[in-house]
Amino acid sequence: MLAQFIELTSQAKVITSLSRRRSAQLKRRAYSVSAIKWLFLLLLPLNLTWANTPPLLTDSDFHPSSELQAELGRLLFYDNILSGNRNISCGTCHHPAFGTSDGFSLGVGEGGVGLGPTRTAGEGSSRIERRVPRNAPALWNLGAKEISVLMHDGRISVSDIYGNGFNTPAQEWLPSGLASVVAAQALFPLTSETEMAGGNEENEVSGAANDRIDNAWPIIAKRVRTIPAYAERFIQAFDSVTRAEDVTIVHIANALAAFITSEFRSDDSAFDQWLAGDENALDEQQHRGRELFYGKATCHTCHSGPLFSSHAFKALALPPFGPGRTRQFDPIVRDVGRMGESDRLDDAYRFRVPMLRNVALTAPYGHNGAFNTLDAMIKHHIDPEASVTNWSTSTPVLADAPWLSGLDFIVWQDKFEMQRQRRKVDIVLPELNDSEVGELVAFLRALTGRGAAEGESVVPLEVPSGLGVVR
Repeated sequence: MLAQFIELTSQAKVITSLSRRRSAQLKRRAYSVSAIKWLFLLLLPLNLTWANTPPLLTDSDFHPSSELQAELGRLLFYDNILSGNRNISCGTCHHPAFGTSDGFSLGVGEGGVGLGPTRTAGEGSSRIERRVPRNAPALWNLGAKEISVLMHDGRISVSDIYGNGFNTPAQEWLPSGLASVVAAQALFPLTSETEMAGGNEENEVSGAANDRIDNAWPIIAKRVRTIPAYAERFIQAFDSVTRAEDVTIVHIANALAAFITSEFRSDDSAFDQWLAGDENALDEQQHRGRELFYGKATCHTCHSGPLFSSHAFKALALPPFGPGRTRQFDPIVRDVGRMGESDRLDDAYRFRVPMLRNVALTAPYGHNGAFNTLDAMIKHHIDPEASVTNWSTSTPVLADAPWLSGLDFIVWQDKFEMQRQRRKVDIVLPELNDSEVGELVAFLRALTGRGAAEGESVVPLEVPSGLGVVR
C-alpha cells in the first residue's frame, strides 16, 4: 500500500508540474495575443490611412493631346469671337488667375465688364439680365481618363444613347466626332443666353440657338474659319482640314478640349511629392490633416482616388440663393440638382462631388459658391443644420446688381422648399474640433500644384480676331 501511495503521489507531482507549465504557457500566449491585438488596434488607423491613399498620377491617367491643337485652343479659349456679342470668352469665367474659375459665387456672364471678382454687372441695355445660376467650376485635370461625367448636375456624360457618343442637352443634335466629354461640354456655354450667347434678339448666334441649339454652332464656326490666321492654324492642327471651309464646330470644340486638358493638368503638389517618397514634403499639421482625411473624418469616402472625387452625386443642403437652375415646369425659383437630369426623386438636391486638387485656389465653394473659405465649408459638412441657420445673405460673393437683388434670396421666403432642401443631406462628418478642422484645411492646401500656385498658365497677349484679351 505504501509503495502504491508513493507512486500515486509522484504521479500527482508530475501532473501538477505539467499543469503549472501548461498554465504558464497559456498565460504567455494570452499575453502575446493581447499584445498583438492592442498593437493592431493602435496601427489600424495608420493602416487604413495607407490603404485609402491614392496612387500617383501618371501620363497614362490622362488622354493624350496634340500640341498644335492645344495652342490653337489657347487662342480660341481667350477669344471673344466665340460669344454672340463678341464681348466674353471662355477665359472670362475660367481664368487661371482665379484658379480657372472667376472668384464669384455666381458668375457674371454675357453683358458684364472686367475680370474676376471685380467684374461688374454692366449697365444700360447691355447689363446682365440674370446671374449665372451656378458657380463656375474649375477646369483642373479634366483630361483624366476616369472622368466621364461633367457639370454640377452631370448633364453631360459619355453615352451612346443618341448615337453621337454623349448624353447632353442637345440630345441627337449634338454633332459627331467630338474627341472627349470635355469637347462636348465646351459647346454649351456658347449657346447659353446667360453665359456667352446673349439675348435672342441681340445677335444671330443667340437667335439661332433659341430656334434650336445646333443652329448656332455653324454660325460660330463660320466666324472663326473666315479669319485667315485661324484657318491656317486649323489646317496645320487637323488632318481632316485642308481648307478653311472644312472647319466645323467639332474642330473648334476639340481644339478647346486639347488646350483645357493639357494646360490645366495639375499633379505637382506637395502631396504628390510626399506620395513620391519625400517625407518632408508635408509639414506636421498637413500630416495630421492627411490622417484625418483618410481616417477619422472619412473625407475619402466621397473624395477618393488621385483626383479626390468619386464623381458621384451627393446632397449637402447648401444655403440656396440666386435664380436657380429651374426646369421648364418649375413653378418656383429653385435648383433640384441631379434630379433635373435624371428625373429621379432620390436625386433631388444632389450635386456632383467636386475634385479637390487646387481647391485652395478656387473659392467660393459649393455648386452655388455658398461658402468663401475651406474652414466654413468643412464645418457645414459637420453640422449642415446649424450652418444653414447661421448663414448670412452677406456671405456669397456677388456682383453688385440692384435690379437683381430682390430675387437673389427669394427662395428663403418659400418655407416648404427650404424644408425640403434642409432635410436632404447625404453627408455628415463626425464631430471635429477647430484644431482638427484647421488640420484638414492645411492638408487641402497641400493639394495645390506648384504650377497652378505660381501662375504658369500663359494668357495670350492677342488673338487672331483682333478682339481685346482681358488679362
